[in-house]
Amino acid sequence: MPFIEVIHKVWIPDLPEIDLPYEDGVPLESHWHRLQINLLNEVLEQYWHARDDFFAGGNMFIYYSMAQVRNRDYKGPDFFVVQGVERSRSRRSWIVWDEGGRYPDVIVELLSPTTAAEDLGPKKDLYEQVFRTAEYFCVNPDGYTLQGWRLTGAHYVPIPLNTEGQVWSERLQLWLGFEAGSFQGTPDNWVQFFDPVGRRLPTGAERADTERAMAEAERAMAAAARKRAEAERERAEAALAENAHLRAELERLQRRES
Repeated sequence: MPFIEVIHKVWIPDLPEIDLPYEDGVPLESHWHRLQINLLNEVLEQYWHARDDFFAGGNMFIYYSMAQVRNRDYKGPDFFVVQGVERSRSRRSWIVWDEGGRYPDVIVELLSPTTAAEDLGPKKDLYEQVFRTAEYFCVNPDGYTLQGWRLTGAHYVPIPLNTEGQVWSERLQLWLGFEAGSFQGTPDNWVQFFDPVGRRLPTGAERADTERAMAEAERAMAAAARKRAEAERERAEAALAENAHLRAELERLQRRES
């Protein structure tokens, strides 16, 4: 399938102007892979909804050198995060020289039988030695296992898993781990983000449901408060009426006695 769209043109001395495509037309390995990328992106965007100092991308090309462009060696992590950059800027590829030389701080690759050797070999070396990406995680849906590495000095060092089989991201200050559930109508085991105390971060739909439930609860509490206030007003009015009746009766008896 041909490249679908070009978003950036680059001129290199002694070479004609070169297009930088953002899609290669090659489908993802499976429906799970596509949904998993969407899930990671959606959840992090929801969690950091108030921040404007990061970019999260999925299944996007990263352009990092003129040699790469010359060779048309297009590479794109399944999911990555760059911190300390403008979130609101529109991007369809990550072009390092247009981003002040910034590379991803965190990369997640979703393994498959056809990509595992690349993800655990040449790509891992690229992220370690060229990108200098602080943390690299590999997700294996065949057996639902996780691996993680943290850049220490010049090399990646494995990140130990906790007793739940989760791996900690210092950069994100979040856990990554598998949990069974349904996303966009598809039940499966998904890699999820968990906060430092172990609570799973909600999806956009779950957050919307929670906000609706909270709004409904607030409306119910307000209605109950209005009902209580109305009942108190009615009791107060009844007490005033009863007191007025008693005073009138007392005055009548006093006049009668006199």
